[in-house]
Amino acid sequence: MIIYSATRREFDQDVLNNRIEQKILDGFSTKLGHSTSYSEIQSWKNSMQYMNNVLRCGEIPDDAGVAIEYRIPQTSKRVDFILSGTDPNSRDSVVIVELKQWSKVEKTLKDAIVKTFLGRSQREVTHPSYQAWTYAALLQDFNVEIQKGDISLHPCAYLHNCVDPSVVKSSFYEEHTRKAPVFVQHDVELLANFLKKYVRHGDRSKILYRLDHGKLRPSKNLADHLVSLLQGNREFEMIDDQKIVYETALALAKQNESDVKQVLLVEGGPGTGKSVVAINLLVEYTRRGLLTHYVSRNAAPRAVYESKLSGLMTRTRITNLFKGSGSYINSQVNAFDCLIVDEAHRLNEKSGIFRNLGENQIKEIIHAAKLSIFFLDQDQRVTLKDIGEREGIRHHAAQAGAHLNELKLESQFRCNGSDGYLSWVNSALQIEETANPTLAGIDYDFRVFDSPNKLREEIIRLNSENDKSRLVAGYCWDWKGKKHPDTKDVTIPEYGFEMRWNLDKDGSLWIVTPGSVSEVGCIHTCQGLELDYIGVIVGKDLVVKNGRIVTDALERSRQDSSVHGYKSMLKENPESAKAMADRIIKNTYRTLMTRGQKGCFLFCVDTETNEYFRRFVRDRKEGTNL
Repeated sequence: MIIYSATRREFDQDVLNNRIEQKILDGFSTKLGHSTSYSEIQSWKNSMQYMNNVLRCGEIPDDAGVAIEYRIPQTSKRVDFILSGTDPNSRDSVVIVELKQWSKVEKTLKDAIVKTFLGRSQREVTHPSYQAWTYAALLQDFNVEIQKGDISLHPCAYLHNCVDPSVVKSSFYEEHTRKAPVFVQHDVELLANFLKKYVRHGDRSKILYRLDHGKLRPSKNLADHLVSLLQGNREFEMIDDQKIVYETALALAKQNESDVKQVLLVEGGPGTGKSVVAINLLVEYTRRGLLTHYVSRNAAPRAVYESKLSGLMTRTRITNLFKGSGSYINSQVNAFDCLIVDEAHRLNEKSGIFRNLGENQIKEIIHAAKLSIFFLDQDQRVTLKDIGEREGIRHHAAQAGAHLNELKLESQFRCNGSDGYLSWVNSALQIEETANPTLAGIDYDFRVFDSPNKLREEIIRLNSENDKSRLVAGYCWDWKGKKHPDTKDVTIPEYGFEMRWNLDKDGSLWIVTPGSVSEVGCIHTCQGLELDYIGVIVGKDLVVKNGRIVTDALERSRQDSSVHGYKSMLKENPESAKAMADRIIKNTYRTLMTRGQKGCFLFCVDTETNEYFRRFVRDRKEGTNL
């Protein structure tokens, strides 16, 4: 999606007439459905003046293309500035320019990381050259025409307020500046020559249009590329805050020889790349000879990853890489160099089948490792026994005398890169008030169906393309057909709808088992994993009454371990029990509704609830707000 698009001559006129920032803001509001901060508007005004000077200096042709704020497909990342045209050999060419307002930059000892003043404090950020070339790599991953070589891509960075080039052009960052040259304030002529090298003639083949509307390659799925990752290939470039977390974690591992334990707490919502960073760290730590485990409470991600590695390495080696969270009850202190805990929100207090072993999984993991890394999203706690919270991790880190580091992942790489969709889900489920109370301007395929049969038909149709679409539901039906494929568990009689829950033989591998689109999964078989499209059946545990969402844990199946103990809690402290169950149920549907990279389709058993969600879709089409 391009926010602002024009010819070089039109861009020049918009800048000279002091209307460029308003033109960008108008496009921003129209296409994204909301405004932005005063500081970003001012940055457009300042940066575009500098870029126009460069284009004039380079005598870039009037009919070259200019695009501003291009959102890379299926991510939340935006490219600041794009120039399009043809090079001296008449080849279609695109230059992407990462623009920075920074005046001073400091060096760090971390790869591709610098320090600068942002948001009223000195912060670590990715080097602008690294940012430019990883954005280009993302774009190449998704756009078929660029992949085929029909359009050549050339990234660079321009720090127009920075006078001293010594840090950004330091030999320490040469690997990245070689891929994407960096220019500072007085490099106007150098940047102009760089642009002219690739855009000698105008954009006569609608390059920007092809870039914005061209065929997209399916986004990468972590599980599908796990084998390649463990073989040492770079399948996923760490982007922005992912790179900060990754390099910080590597730096902390170097301090393992000291007596002070290290704990790294990384918070991030669905699709921010927690698992991608976790697996990349597992690969790199293992390559460095550090004794490391990938740890998760939920069996489904481990089972899927292990199945992908079957045949590549021995069963013993696989199980030595992937562990359950209850594996450290009897571990010696600092027995492991690093334990990487994915989905840390799912950690439990006790371990074992009967929940009668150990003391506290957070405490045991910190005790067992020199470096413990917890990837956390508190809004994905989906059972009453989940104890993974930031305060608990902080407490046990302090108790162990560990040094605690805290970082956040905010960049969105699921739900078509739509932060707005995730924000809307929180608002629609009445988890919290957000800046996105409607679907206006949200670029994500969300639909509400008037029949579970139609929902099933659409998921099956989409699944026929690449086997990456599934149906899931709230656990409101008993799992009677656990081992019997003829038993239909999920039944909605008024629609003649019958399907079975996932079969026991597939276990935690349901989400990747061919043919399992004919079965219904639940939170326990899909959390921590992703699909292209997800169809969600909302049961009677979440209904809407007079515009308010009402949850009822007693509508859950008695077999659902998520709410075991609820009746006892209800007797002891009804208000607290209902509040806890309310959050668990809402978190469950939030998690289910964010499994799809491209789309989420909904059907609610309760008619008023279905109409509540349908109204969001209808109002988006009509261009109105709720």
